[in-house]
Amino acid sequence: MSRYDYEVLLQNSTFCLVPRGRRLGSYRFLEALQAGCIPVLLSNGWELPFSEVIDWNKAVLWADERLLLQVPNMVRSIPPTKILELRQQTQSLWDRYFSSIEKIVFTTLEIIKGRLPMQLQRSGVVWNNWPGALLTLPQFSDSAVDFPFSPSPRLGKFTAVIYCQLGTNLVPSSSLYRLVSNIGRSKYVEQIVVVWSNDKRPPVKSRWPLLSPDIKLTIVQSSNDPSKPTISQRFYPHQSIKTAGVFSLDEDTVITTDEVDFAYKVWLEFPDRIVGYPARSHFWDDAKASWGYTSKWTNEYSIILTSAAFYHRYYNVLYTEWLSPLLHKTVEQSQNCEDILMNFLVSHVTRRPPIKVTQRKQYKEQPSTGSRSPWNDPDHFIQRQTCLNTFAAVFGYMPLLRSNLRLDPILFKDPVSNLRKKYRQIELVGS
Repeated sequence: MSRYDYEVLLQNSTFCLVPRGRRLGSYRFLEALQAGCIPVLLSNGWELPFSEVIDWNKAVLWADERLLLQVPNMVRSIPPTKILELRQQTQSLWDRYFSSIEKIVFTTLEIIKGRLPMQLQRSGVVWNNWPGALLTLPQFSDSAVDFPFSPSPRLGKFTAVIYCQLGTNLVPSSSLYRLVSNIGRSKYVEQIVVVWSNDKRPPVKSRWPLLSPDIKLTIVQSSNDPSKPTISQRFYPHQSIKTAGVFSLDEDTVITTDEVDFAYKVWLEFPDRIVGYPARSHFWDDAKASWGYTSKWTNEYSIILTSAAFYHRYYNVLYTEWLSPLLHKTVEQSQNCEDILMNFLVSHVTRRPPIKVTQRKQYKEQPSTGSRSPWNDPDHFIQRQTCLNTFAAVFGYMPLLRSNLRLDPILFKDPVSNLRKKYRQIELVGS
């Protein structure tokens, strides 16, 4: 039988026999996991890999190698719901801990680290449930409800983080002033953090819009410290950010208070994902044998730009502390693509696409005559395509997933009185 036929046979099988190997393990075991086939172990007393932290009873079946004739009756007695759970767990464990040499090494190191005194340890629940121990950093929190993928995460209000790179003058007619004003009118905002990343000095507090006394305005100046790169400062886990929800914005973003509130309410239902407005997409270019990036309006998208998007604060920690240095180097050398990298990260963790809300497509303040925006630079688009392929190569696959879902408010564009609609401003926004 050819190897191709053997792989197809494994993938089409529900149960795979795994007899004792010549050594401590058997390669058939990993083959079965990879294929999503439930391993039926025929090896009494065999110690499975990483059994110190992995509960193999949720993924494999044990059979007495001295009673082989009982195996058919044993597998026939398993109900379909249990079979589905076992198969799902085999795929999950393979993907989290065994699908690459790198993951096997990291899993081994994390287990060894957990044996050392004074080290934060992950529970068995973390190891055996999505998204797994390698993507759950214990230094972030010792409480499961603080993570975005918790069944019942602790959420509350949000912090708006505005990245200021252009250094435009702060006057009542400027886009930054109007943006802060609109964010400040949201009933769900707790704090506004302005990450000031240009050569000009940030405006004094008296120049900023007057906010409600319970909304704090914090100015964070980008550091010249090479260990804290500039463009990724927008995703740095600043100590001032205490809320689970983060609303990432650019200084020239145009958005109404109704749009902010609606996007936040949607994000509360999907706290593990990126939820926002400006959408982009990736595609495979057969002619160039590489990934392409497009900003054209299509029926699908796979990226939500972080110039107007909600996400969970935990992703700031993963972005800063977990991602490969090569990925950070790519972003800093190009001074571009940090938003694409955040989408790669979140889709890698969740294995789900981001979520676009409402119909708005133009979300940037148009530059005045004679001024030049970095977003309109032709090299900006070329760099993003290069980043896309570099990121996919480092991740080892393409984590971005396409979606054709867009969420609008109930009664959106319905022929009823506007007074009956909760988010009235959204319909007045041009597409």
